Amino acid sequence: MKALIVRLSSIGDVVHTLPALAALTGAGWEVGWMFESRAAELLEDHPLLTHAMRVARPSLLHIGATRRVMRQLREQAYDVALDFQGLWKSALWARLSGATRVLGYAATWRREPASAFLVDEQVDLAHDAQHVIDKNLALLRALSIDAVGSRAFPLPLATERAARVEGLCKEMDLGAFAILNPGGGWLSKLWPADRFGALARLLKERGLTPLVTWGPGEEMLAERVVAASGGAALRCFPTSLLDYVELARRARVVVAADTGPLQLACAVGAPVVALFGPTDPARNGPFGEDDVVVRRAPLCAPCHKRRCRIHAGVMKAIYPDEVARAVARRLAVAREGRAVAAG
Repeated sequence: MKALIVRLSSIGDVVHTLPALAALTGAGWEVGWMFESRAAELLEDHPLLTHAMRVARPSLLHIGATRRVMRQLREQAYDVALDFQGLWKSALWARLSGATRVLGYAATWRREPASAFLVDEQVDLAHDAQHVIDKNLALLRALSIDAVGSRAFPLPLATERAARVEGLCKEMDLGAFAILNPGGGWLSKLWPADRFGALARLLKERGLTPLVTWGPGEEMLAERVVAASGGAALRCFPTSLLDYVELARRARVVVAADTGPLQLACAVGAPVVALFGPTDPARNGPFGEDDVVVRRAPLCAPCHKRRCRIHAGVMKAIYPDEVARAVARRLAVAREGRAVAAG
């Protein structure tokens, strides 16, 4: 049996769908995945995928390109296409795949409710599917796969990247370090650079090296954090997604807002302090029982609007000393765990 996952973007959403990939392949399915370019590094050459299809954003497609994608998809003869995204574009690709069955969420559970029109079999979610990971896994119940609660995140093997990151960390003489990730999402979800800079000073006083990570187009943001830290923080070397994964594995703690880098850190079990505002940590946040969430919930919460006059600026109400205390709590639990493992 062959299944097509349609989860095009963003990075965090792709990470949250990886447990569904693990569940499908564990149940004996051959799996393909449609994705946009931002997720390519996580999915191309993935050992669990028999077919990885990168597509351009719909606004860039023309008729000829669409036909080529359709032809390649239909050559795979998928038995089922799973629309995990709940948008018009994802539902359309699932329909165009030629799969015998097209599964997706019922309108109530979709980002664009009317797009349920394109789905053959609409799935309602049970009360136990609160986190988005479990929402994704619950869709598989239509295939007689019940994996709700699973937290398996298969990522491509990255042995060479691990060695590279290890070498760069040694060159920087990082020692015990904390990742501070100021970017990676829409502006209304992000914590300001000056707050990250103040946090860096507090962490440096506690014996941690604050390391500011950054993605494409975020180098200047990282520089603003370093400048605001008064030299307490270091700007990280450039990292790809898989480089960042290896870096997160080595960090004492990761501090980030509701962004793809946060989700990647959670996926590899890094100790996390998550900063939340308009979005709901029960849905998108860390799932490790020891991880800490610091939140200011606006009146509109949960709100997934990129621009909203109600929650605009709410992240500024989270203060550095509060986050530093959360980091101390998370580190204390991590130390206890290391002591138990050593004993």
